[in-house]
Amino acid sequence: MSCLGIPPFDIGKLLHKISKLYGSMTIPFDNTYAQLPERFFAKQAPAHVPEPKLIRINRELAAKLSIDPDWLESVEGIDMLAGNSIAEGSEPIAQAYAGHQFGGFSAQLGDGRAILLGEIIDTDGARQDLQLKGSGRTIFSRGGDGKAALGPVIREYIVSEAMAALGVPTTRALAAVTTGEMVMRQEGPLPGGVFTRVAASHIRVGTFQYFLARNDVDALRTLADYTINRHYPDAAVLDNRYTALLDSAIAAQAKLIAHWMSLGFIHGVMNTDNTAISGETIDYGPCAFMDEFHPQKKFSSIDTGGRYAWGNQGDIGLWNLTRFAETLLPLISDDSEKAIEIAEASLERFTDLFSTEYVTRFRAKIGISPEAPTPLIQEVLDLLASQKVDFTLFFRHLTKVAAGDPPETLTALFSDKAPFEQWLAKWHSEPAPATRLVDMQAANPILIPRNHRVEQAIQGAYRNDFALFDRLVKAIANPYSEQSEYAGLETPPLPEEIVCETFCGT
Repeated sequence: MSCLGIPPFDIGKLLHKISKLYGSMTIPFDNTYAQLPERFFAKQAPAHVPEPKLIRINRELAAKLSIDPDWLESVEGIDMLAGNSIAEGSEPIAQAYAGHQFGGFSAQLGDGRAILLGEIIDTDGARQDLQLKGSGRTIFSRGGDGKAALGPVIREYIVSEAMAALGVPTTRALAAVTTGEMVMRQEGPLPGGVFTRVAASHIRVGTFQYFLARNDVDALRTLADYTINRHYPDAAVLDNRYTALLDSAIAAQAKLIAHWMSLGFIHGVMNTDNTAISGETIDYGPCAFMDEFHPQKKFSSIDTGGRYAWGNQGDIGLWNLTRFAETLLPLISDDSEKAIEIAEASLERFTDLFSTEYVTRFRAKIGISPEAPTPLIQEVLDLLASQKVDFTLFFRHLTKVAAGDPPETLTALFSDKAPFEQWLAKWHSEPAPATRLVDMQAANPILIPRNHRVEQAIQGAYRNDFALFDRLVKAIANPYSEQSEYAGLETPPLPEEIVCETFCGT
């Protein structure tokens, strides 16, 4: 009840009543990307699957998109989520893009296993893409089957929703379905699935690179103007809107990557085609949250050189943004030397923006004031790395000490206690900011989607058992709260449960 005694408004129930009265649910598509020139995409219907079954609907997100969640759970809704039917107003397309993958450039990548169904204005007035992943071959599939195994569908649902609950800008999970067919992968035949993703957009650094590779300046200008209007409208009124677009993307990525790192998150595949201009985290392939901390920790099975390790993510962010800047040079100025000078000046700001955000987040994590010496941050990270201490547990127990708990549980995390006790004494000697405990509680989650739990959920799904998946999704909705019923999900893996490698979805 509200304070006036009026029941809260439930848009989902209202939409369900409307759909019952008027028949099939109408999804309020308002498509704009599909109105761009045809070289931006290929019109492509999703592939038919034999026996779709619902795994889960994100009911809260559906209501925010003005889609009736009850209808999504109906036969008609599941058919749409599986790609077997096209909703009225949908204009399915596969988007074109290029990209640097592990430093090597491919001039044509594109949506090889994804279909953009269209766009929806959500209840906050924000434009959102609705996309199916694992929905079959497109002209960009490059020999792949365009399908998704169930494991990557489960991983992306869990991790993207965890990131949203943690406060990280991210694409979202609307739904997951099984397809009733097997897909062939290196490890053999696996059950297939389709994932429904919601994103502020799917415009990537690689989207701009696609047109630069073709020397298509008109398309670059069209894409840049579209991106400004959609994501950074304030840039449109500035003297050089394209420099302002670059500056906006730089600021968004600096904040995003520092946020990842403060949570021990490793994206795993920070290719330019996986770098969203919107500043959202996109494409959860071989991603992972660290258990034991080390700055060079990586999990991706294809990242053999550690290019995208935890500690390298800031540098890679700048590298990717430099590639973005290259695509904007023809728009920034007709004088190439002047354009490079302007772009370089913008890129030089990234390091300070990233460092400021990184330090601010770690100051909050350890609860020190802006005046406290920053070496306290690096000193404790060095201790965590050298003694293989669990990243999330350490900051959780440090928060408890700040709340007045004795330090024994925290100290017990270290095999060599003396160096840590020296650091803890320094920490105690720093004047505590008035907001210390609140800041620490807001910066240090109790629960993350630990790799071994995600893997267990995936293996359960392959056996048609979604109990752990459902439990994880419910638990991670409140990652900063004590939840006694989910306490077992907080613990690090046993030695036999440790996940050393994660894998891409293709």
